[in-house]
Amino acid sequence: MKTLALILALSVPSLVAAGSAQAACYADYKAKQDDPLRLHYGVAELRGACSDKAAKAELQTRLADQGWTLLNVVSVFDDSGLNKRKASAGPYFLRF
Repeated sequence: MKTLALILALSVPSLVAAGSAQAACYADYKAKQDDPLRLHYGVAELRGACSDKAAKAELQTRLADQGWTLLNVVSVFDDSGLNKRKASAGPYFLRF
């Protein structure tokens, strides 16, 4: 019984740490296309590191592949900020 309690005590912190390491990360951003000028605000899930710098590098590539230029990364956030940005992003919500 003591062995089982010890195993559980050692396992739980590891599971909590693993779960938080896999938390989703998102960025909201502004982008443009030229000729004619088009602007959009969007939200994207990040695949790499969860930082402004990583978001900028990742989104520049993804957007450029579709003919868009990244203007700026507004913020980087987790699941808790996702729903409040959905209406503002419209068709660009998790598109890129």
